[in-house]
Amino acid sequence: MLSFKELDGIIESSEESFDEILEALTAQQRMAMSRAFKRKAAKIKIGRERAKRKTADKETLEKRARKQARNQLLKKLTKGISKDELTFSRKAELETRLNKMSSKIDRLSRKMLPKIRKAEQQRKKG
Repeated sequence: MLSFKELDGIIESSEESFDEILEALTAQQRMAMSRAFKRKAAKIKIGRERAKRKTADKETLEKRARKQARNQLLKKLTKGISKDELTFSRKAELETRLNKMSSKIDRLSRKMLPKIRKAEQQRKKG
């Protein structure tokens, strides 16, 4: 089982989104992560507030675009069914299918990037 520090290192060094890492965890690892995040809740909240005040950099915008593209494809594959309503096995199956569609996700995310950049500028304007 991964410790919180190991998982934190993986998340920071990895290009995968946090959701992708969560899908690969067992139930026991998921519970351990839950406990760790509850302990760190205050620090995470402060970090989020600091991040909100800053304008997102190019990396962050690309990450958002990639995540939105994945979610868009997931919605298409599930025919609009929410990810929360799917079984673990179905989620795992869809994750493997999405991992094979990386070139399609890249193309979609590049198309979405200007819209996401514009939304970020709107958010900062208020």
